[in-house]
Amino acid sequence: MADIAQRFPQNPLLTPSDIQPSRPGLEITCLLNPGVFRFNGKIWLLLRVAERPVQKPGVTSFPIFDANGQIEILEFDNAEPRLDRTDPRVIRFDGRHYLTTLSHLRLVSSTDGIRFAEDPSYPPLFGQGELETYGIEDCRVVQMGETYYLTYTQVSHHGVGVGLRSTKDWLAFTRHGMMIPPHNKDCALFGEPVGGKFFALHRPSSPELGGNYIWLAESPDLEYWGRHRCLAHTRPGRWDSARIGAGASPVKTDRGWLVIYHGANEKHRYCLGAMLLDLNDPARVIARTTEPVMEPVADYERSGFFGNVVFTNGHLVNGDTLTLYYGASDTVICGARLSLRSILSRLID
Repeated sequence: MADIAQRFPQNPLLTPSDIQPSRPGLEITCLLNPGVFRFNGKIWLLLRVAERPVQKPGVTSFPIFDANGQIEILEFDNAEPRLDRTDPRVIRFDGRHYLTTLSHLRLVSSTDGIRFAEDPSYPPLFGQGELETYGIEDCRVVQMGETYYLTYTQVSHHGVGVGLRSTKDWLAFTRHGMMIPPHNKDCALFGEPVGGKFFALHRPSSPELGGNYIWLAESPDLEYWGRHRCLAHTRPGRWDSARIGAGASPVKTDRGWLVIYHGANEKHRYCLGAMLLDLNDPARVIARTTEPVMEPVADYERSGFFGNVVFTNGHLVNGDTLTLYYGASDTVICGARLSLRSILSRLID
């Protein structure tokens, strides 16, 4: 087996029952892949929380934000022939797509990295405006100086793109708008400039021509992004044959920029692998793991809302230890530790 992750014995660390819904009448169905950061002497997770109305027999209902930023509940009879419910994540009705849940971001903190709880002083982050009417998802967090930058998925009927917000205190936020337009997601900023420029990994989606590949973009100011280059393709017949995307911010090592990325095959089995990019030229891929470094093997990773998934947006580094916080089966939040030396040995040797 390729898996080299040491899972926390306390897993799962958080389940949907540990978090309260954002309003009465809603239930939390999923906790998903958090952004991770340190702040005020604590470890923080920025969870993606997916909610929907409590379901009634014979009816499918789900929430969206209306034009005024208020939650609106849409409801359909399951016998309606124009309703397609074959995917637990996406509803199709009369040629239009909706999400079965509405996601927002929730802050939880811990002093030991294991027991997490909400602090009411730090409110949730919700979608705002026309480009976030279906919610906000899958946030990555990177700190540069005193500022934390949040790259996240903006979802609406216009499509799926990358949003950017920033904060210094997690109370007041600057919204920088859509950073990369649809269809795009899985965006992770590098933690420092390279050669005077900022860099970001991202994932355009074009299954009809091309595919779900990892790309690199650069910017002079974190606002205008260009010089897009494709870094890595899916690999037929392997664990990452159907889609790939960046995890958290790349880790700077003496061998290069270490990228933990997710990949899935045609059966929607999500694993984690690694790539190594040149320190001075991140567009140059030095190496890529043949096998995953982490696979869905634990029961809580194989069974859930969407099973056979390990997916990470965030990690912490302490010496040789990379501590991953990850979503399992689109349902619960877990932790695992990996050795940087072990990962690099798979890339260099």
